[in-house]
Amino acid sequence: MKKRVEMMVKSVEEIALDTFEMTLENAFIAKAAVPGQFLHLLVDGHTLRRPISIANIDSNRGTVTILFKWIGDGTKRLASCQAGMNVSAIGPAGNGFIYDASMNTVLLVGGGIGIPPLYYLGKELRQYGVQVKSFLGFQTDKHIFYEEKFREIGKTYIVTDDGSYGFRGFATDVLDNIGDFDHYFSCGPIPMLQSVTNKLGKYSGSISLEERLGCGVGACLACVIPAGSEGGYRKICSDGPVFAADEVML
Repeated sequence: MKKRVEMMVKSVEEIALDTFEMTLENAFIAKAAVPGQFLHLLVDGHTLRRPISIANIDSNRGTVTILFKWIGDGTKRLASCQAGMNVSAIGPAGNGFIYDASMNTVLLVGGGIGIPPLYYLGKELRQYGVQVKSFLGFQTDKHIFYEEKFREIGKTYIVTDDGSYGFRGFATDVLDNIGDFDHYFSCGPIPMLQSVTNKLGKYSGSISLEERLGCGVGACLACVIPAGSEGGYRKICSDGPVFAADEVML
């Protein structure tokens, strides 16, 4: 169940090039959110809210961590928030990842700002005793974040577009000889998700779509995407952002 709430800013920090980590406090969101869901944040001076995936939760402290890139005026204003300020949010919004303790090994495949929700998911999977292997793609070494955090939950492969750190290429370029696994979870730009689903098509998988949303509640139809074999359309904000890999047409 999502609500419109006020969240108090606890901290804002630039953790990589143009990438910011913000910690917000709200006991309801911290208790109710699951991996894969997002917050729909209202930024001063803007009519439309900004959808930002949840990267971590501390239910004991009642805090929620999000990561976002500075790509325009809206995110610039968000990055300039100071501790103690309040931010209006609707959340936890959307449907999250589906997983359970029967999984032995899973793959996390993320690109850029699609990586944060996979961290929260990976942490939860480890609590179930699931083995986690992460494949993370960044533009350059200056854009890398959360490397050590991912290494704490499992084997992690870092890939950069220019080869300035780790492997050269894209996250999907290192998905060869990965051994047996039960399921893959992926989040990132559409071209990356297309590559992941093509390469891992014979396996069970879930994908989370990044999309600029309008209303965020399924009313405006600005974020529809064609469904797979069943036909029709799916709304990313309310039916997703997480879908079975074969549920939608990328």
